[in-house]
Amino acid sequence: MADFEDQFGGPLRSVRSAVSLLPTSVASVRGLGDAALLETERELAQARRALDAAASLIAGEVAYRSRRELGSRGLAQREGYRTAQKLVQHTTGSTARDASTLVSVGSIVHDADVDQVAHGMVDPLEPWLAAVGAAVQSASLGLDAAQAIRSGLGGQTLAVTAQQLALAVATLLAEADSMNVDQLFLRARHLRDEIDLAGVADREQELHDERSIRRVRRPNGLSRYIVDPDIESGAWWDDLYDKITAPRRGVTFVDDAERAWADGVNAELGTPHQRTTDQYVHDAITELLRIGASTGSPNSRKIVGSRQPSVRVLVTVDALTSRAGLGRIEGVDIPVSIATVERLACTSGTISLVFDKNGQALNLGREQRLFSLRQRILLAARDGGCMFPFCDRPPSWTEAHHIKHWQRDHGRTDLADGILLCRHHHMLVHNNGWEIVHDPTAEGQCFLLIPPAAIDPTQTARPMPTKSAALRDLLAPAQARHTAVIDSTAEVDQRPVVDYAAV
Repeated sequence: MADFEDQFGGPLRSVRSAVSLLPTSVASVRGLGDAALLETERELAQARRALDAAASLIAGEVAYRSRRELGSRGLAQREGYRTAQKLVQHTTGSTARDASTLVSVGSIVHDADVDQVAHGMVDPLEPWLAAVGAAVQSASLGLDAAQAIRSGLGGQTLAVTAQQLALAVATLLAEADSMNVDQLFLRARHLRDEIDLAGVADREQELHDERSIRRVRRPNGLSRYIVDPDIESGAWWDDLYDKITAPRRGVTFVDDAERAWADGVNAELGTPHQRTTDQYVHDAITELLRIGASTGSPNSRKIVGSRQPSVRVLVTVDALTSRAGLGRIEGVDIPVSIATVERLACTSGTISLVFDKNGQALNLGREQRLFSLRQRILLAARDGGCMFPFCDRPPSWTEAHHIKHWQRDHGRTDLADGILLCRHHHMLVHNNGWEIVHDPTAEGQCFLLIPPAAIDPTQTARPMPTKSAALRDLLAPAQARHTAVIDSTAEVDQRPVVDYAAV
């Protein structure tokens, strides 16, 4: 098997050496004329496409070695990742979207390899995209453009043949240089409509099947919700948006009650606390969801269950009593002010959770196999989410794992022997030979991950630091000087209590 140095080492060093010769100062580009500036931009884009072609080739191979039929033997699974996209994201340090594009286009590139197809090594899933893969390999088409063609054209159906799609691909590739990626996607959608006029109902159903609200992470650590409605729901969302924003858009109302409502919406305009229209829409839709979820009606219980959505805020007792410091909302790394903590505590009250110096509390021994609700609250406060390295699943997506297995090791349902893992990593630990050990001598770092010998022959322990910003606050040196005795059953040697408020 060829190694890195044989095929990629020398060329990549040459690339890096060449890139190092490019000017990096503002002065070097400030002197360029307009034509030279734009030509440089085009040349850089071409060079980037060439590198992206090589990157997609590698990502496609990662996807092939992680394909679903390999199960736990796949490359991504063996390395501890749910998917090839997650492994590529970690390896490249890119966004989830960029990693997904790399893997998707990389698969197209692999399917377009003539030699592999001829020898039966590859059975292309989308043969009409072969020209797209070849264009990416030759650096004449970028990754985003390739993904736009793939997404815009869609797949083969009974009414649309592979040959028709291949002809559409040829048209798009001929026109690609004159369009940006967004325009290329719309052009692909229009071509699909032209060759499949009878498929309106099918495409409507396809859009209905693709409806979703997705949660992704913004660069600042907060969540972003992306709404992709179907046609009918999209029209309803648009009408809701238009009605909410009507007063801000200067719509004239004839009805007295409607005018009074519009005046109320606009009353804050011109004040120091004026909200933008986007902020107003955010607050209005959030309030509508809160009202709907909190009605307690049979219909609302069918959707959210008997437990209402809540916000959990964690704060040390020292910070709360001194009003100097900060709080943490569970699952969010960005701190909140003590004023916000007090507002939530005033609304909902608090529950005291007592931790010892190693961040442990509340044991159940072997009297109960499943961790209790109060233990899950403590685990969420302590771990902050799935503790497997590089996993970003929040506490609400996790399961409590006995690091000393209940059946195999006769483990106890104690906090020191419990750890939060998402479903994927919980199954990985049980099925692939990963082990987690507790080191009570390690200050603030109690859990270690031992990989199977097949992944790391030395089985070197990997640290599993807490994902909980609140616990990091608790264990910070400045706070280690304080103690608090809240629970009479707690250990004498205590750290500050973590208070918990749920809305």
